Amino acid sequence: MPKTKVKSYGINLAIAAVVYLIIHMIFSNGMVSRTFVDLFTLCTIFSIAAVSLNLSTGLLGELCLGHAGFMSVGAYTSALITLSIDSPGNTPILFVSLIAGGLTAALSGIVVGIPAFRLRGDYLAITTLAFGEIVKVVMRSMKITGGGQPLTGISLDTTYTMGYWVLIITIIIIYTLIRSSHGRAILSIREDDIASEACGVAVTRYKLIAFSLSAFFAGVAGGLYAHYQGVLEPSFFDYNQSISFMVMVVLGGIGSLTGSVISAFFLTLLPEILRGLAVYRTLIYSTVLILLMLYRPEGLLGQKEISQRFFGNIFRRVREGPPPSSGVGGSSVIPQENIPVSGSAERNGDSTLRERTGTSSGTPEEPLERKWKGRR
Repeated sequence: MPKTKVKSYGINLAIAAVVYLIIHMIFSNGMVSRTFVDLFTLCTIFSIAAVSLNLSTGLLGELCLGHAGFMSVGAYTSALITLSIDSPGNTPILFVSLIAGGLTAALSGIVVGIPAFRLRGDYLAITTLAFGEIVKVVMRSMKITGGGQPLTGISLDTTYTMGYWVLIITIIIIYTLIRSSHGRAILSIREDDIASEACGVAVTRYKLIAFSLSAFFAGVAGGLYAHYQGVLEPSFFDYNQSISFMVMVVLGGIGSLTGSVISAFFLTLLPEILRGLAVYRTLIYSTVLILLMLYRPEGLLGQKEISQRFFGNIFRRVREGPPPSSGVGGSSVIPQENIPVSGSAERNGDSTLRERTGTSSGTPEEPLERKWKGRR
């Protein structure tokens, strides 16, 4: 890895550590209520789900409407492992259960993706939607998952520290993937899968890689949610939850990982902030979303990321100030004389005409006048 990338990743990790220390100081000193701490943990879990969905929808370009189904698979897998071992507060067992939940969700993503990627457009979205509904029915019918009753007794081991650092790891892995040669292949599939396949890109393989990785992190988010909530009910992981994750991706900016994090925090905290307005809460929530889509259709960040370059561009613009204006229509273009430079098309055209006519000017009238004068 180049030294510049190592330095960049080191700076990003240092910034993430500083942000965590600030958050930890605020939470540990009792400056905010326990409810806000729980909300922050829930925001990190939903951010992981939104970032993972952005990989398959925003970066791969495939519409997935069953993302909550993968989250459900990971949640039940992780919860059943910790319930079978019966060791609450055991952090290594919790991490093992999270990885197992992610791997189970990734395997289900491969099983769904192999036949689904033979389809395109709306048909693929309908297939993933059907998968989410099938998972919900299966969880209700199995006795091991509680049958028709909620699955209870899950240890409350998910903390804001765990949710925060799992979110950071998720962003780092997906960001590193997209900046690699494999990531460029995935982005080329998003732009035009037919042209990518014609250029030698293994379209089906890269689709499965991105889709299964997206399902893996959704399963990890499900495992964190299971040990955050303590109770699992299949009705939570329904079509509406998948649409909520899709709204987070679109609002933050399709293709922007940090935008998905910001929108996940915003959409999770907004209903709680408006809880005092119980009658108008849904109306205000919907109005805010509509206004954002009208005046910012590309999302909060578009395809940009909050990174060192992002802040560097802002500081440079502030330091340099606004560009000079000519005073005509606000244009900042400085007029220059139309002087041909050496090697330009205009200069080359003049020299060719001069060699052909024997004149020092590029106008065709001079050789005609000289010709008639010679005859006289």
